[in-house]
Amino acid sequence: MDRLTIALDVMGGDHGPQVVVPAALNFLRATQDVALILVGKEEEITKLIPAGVLGDRLSIRHATQEVAMNELPSKALRQKKDSSMRVAIDLVKSGEAHACVSAGNTGALMATARFVLKTLPNIDRPAIMTSVPSMTGSTHLLDLGANVDCTAQHLFQFAVMGSETVTAVEGLAAPKVGLLNVGAEEIKGNEQVKGAHELLARSSLNYIGYVEGDDIYLGVVDVVVTDGFVGNVALKSSEGLAKMVRHFLTENFNRNWLTRLSALAAMPVLKRFRRKFDPRRYNGASLLGLRGIVIKSHGSADVLAFENAIHIAEKEIHCNIPERIAHRVGGQLDAERQQRPIA
Repeated sequence: MDRLTIALDVMGGDHGPQVVVPAALNFLRATQDVALILVGKEEEITKLIPAGVLGDRLSIRHATQEVAMNELPSKALRQKKDSSMRVAIDLVKSGEAHACVSAGNTGALMATARFVLKTLPNIDRPAIMTSVPSMTGSTHLLDLGANVDCTAQHLFQFAVMGSETVTAVEGLAAPKVGLLNVGAEEIKGNEQVKGAHELLARSSLNYIGYVEGDDIYLGVVDVVVTDGFVGNVALKSSEGLAKMVRHFLTENFNRNWLTRLSALAAMPVLKRFRRKFDPRRYNGASLLGLRGIVIKSHGSADVLAFENAIHIAEKEIHCNIPERIAHRVGGQLDAERQQRPIA
């Protein structure tokens, strides 16, 4: 398989083929050297593709089942072996695809990907990472919900995976890594956070210590590490805040003819603001720690958002993310063993 190939779970998400197929077509127009495999119910997919488009760069792999957004991960794993999600991940396992992208059920995607692809050596649990806008560019946050309860060692592994991914994808030689806590003081935090702090302080990562929630957006750190419970709450809170800000801006600018006139004058600034904080341009979370590349798109993603998730998959293929993570984690563990006192 010479050409880079990405498998797309067409049936996943809130909108399924109506979003995934147009996003795939847009992606193909924007790239030259990547092929896509549309995985799902062939009849539904075919009617959305213009005549003559199927060929070397676009193909269909039929799957008879689909995973519902509210389906239990255990049920999807046991009973949906021919789902579009499972088949797309199987294509990565077999080597027919270099990565897969799905907007489907997050729990089912993580459970299936972990079962099929397995975790990398020395990685206990995969983690979900995405980027959010900050005052100086973007901040990468993990874990976002895959691991509600974490040990200090898990948080340490997340930090290594996140740092190495940002180095590869963003070109930062030494990304600043922070550990999310309820305060910056050494005495604050639970035992897991304090234990992870000690591990990170001894590591070769560019660890800057504890950070608080507001630091995620101030540009003082490149990678923020936390457990999946806190990370998911932080992400969803920021999404809600962005929606509220957009709502109040629209409401106030539409209040009367004078405010509408002021909105017209402010339009260039508003367009830049909207583009900067457009969640569609940050869509696509990486499932790190697996022996393959899996990208999770937001379930309600539109065409632009899903296309962005495909581009993230492409970038991670070029950067060889799983191989780089495996090498970096192994190096960090070797260094940690050498620092341990002899009993």
